[in-house]
Amino acid sequence: MTQPSVGNVRSRSFTFAHPPAPMVLDSGVEFGPVSLAYETCGTLNAERSNAVLICHALTGDAHVAGYHEGDDKPGWWEHYVGPGKPIDTDRYFVICSNVIGSCMGSCGPSSINPATGRYWGLDFPLVTIPDMVRAQRELIRHLGIDHLLAVTGGSLGGMQTLQWAAAYPEMMDGILALATTSRHSPQAIAFNEVARQSIMSDPNWKNGDYYDGVRPDLGLAVARMIGHITYLSDESMHVKFGRELRKGSFAFNFEGDFQVESYLHHQGRKFVERFDANAFLYVTKAADYFDLDLASPDSPARRALAATQARFQLVSFTSDWLYPTYQSRQVVDVLKALGKDVSFCEITAPWGHDAFLLPDERLETVVRGFLGGLHGC
Repeated sequence: MTQPSVGNVRSRSFTFAHPPAPMVLDSGVEFGPVSLAYETCGTLNAERSNAVLICHALTGDAHVAGYHEGDDKPGWWEHYVGPGKPIDTDRYFVICSNVIGSCMGSCGPSSINPATGRYWGLDFPLVTIPDMVRAQRELIRHLGIDHLLAVTGGSLGGMQTLQWAAAYPEMMDGILALATTSRHSPQAIAFNEVARQSIMSDPNWKNGDYYDGVRPDLGLAVARMIGHITYLSDESMHVKFGRELRKGSFAFNFEGDFQVESYLHHQGRKFVERFDANAFLYVTKAADYFDLDLASPDSPARRALAATQARFQLVSFTSDWLYPTYQSRQVVDVLKALGKDVSFCEITAPWGHDAFLLPDERLETVVRGFLGGLHGC
């Protein structure tokens, strides 16, 4: 059965922080102009009260649902966003923007530095998740929206949702955070560092100055393979691959006997076609820097969350070992201690961290119910 879709959508661009009024980043660097790629679907109602901001994961983009003209591949959350779907575009005005530091239409290291006419490369400043959210705030202001019905997203997108609540606690009715954390664990940082080192060890990386020559595809592909392992689970890999061999028997060489090896190589090859190696360095570093510091009783984040009237819904997945359930529970415990309206759901799913991207009846019910409760329907 064909699912309803929002149909054709198009990416747009918003630019702000033009000189002499740059954006001040967490690093202290004054930066501008800042460009964001974004897409919308649904209709903003007359009261401007039905806007839902969706924040994408690490290497995602603004194309959350529907199709670009001439393309048969839908947006990354097509199953959840559209007419009659859990994020119902007949009811909600959906906004999704690409983050700064990325390479999917927003400004990042693969963009042109207007001051030099050359690619930014490593001259692009380091950005943080609070920087990404501040830029999104400018986009929301640009769209003429003072208040969001909800902010939602998974993984790095979930970190953005929590940062939204901490930075702009008065600006939304609800926060729906999926498969995420308030701070990266040492294990998560370690995986990201190994991935970054694989890029920087590629001889074609050339300290980030490779845009006019051969790109460090090998390093980026290996980085993606490392990341992809963390997105799956032991159970899902057993189900998908087991110890199945590509050619039925050992080849007694290092070309990859097992199906799981072939799969990872395929993921690596696909990734280099759409993502920039330097951007991967920037967005993973932003994830590693993220720390809401909810453990400190008097941290700015806790004080901000204490002031918000927003409802919270957190969701984790049993097989997610990148951001395991205990990390969501830590956020929930803080919100409960602050007297906030918070619900938590741990969904049994074998697919690992990527489970939030896949069709799941229970997640559909949670998302639909949470937004419906905010919207009064």
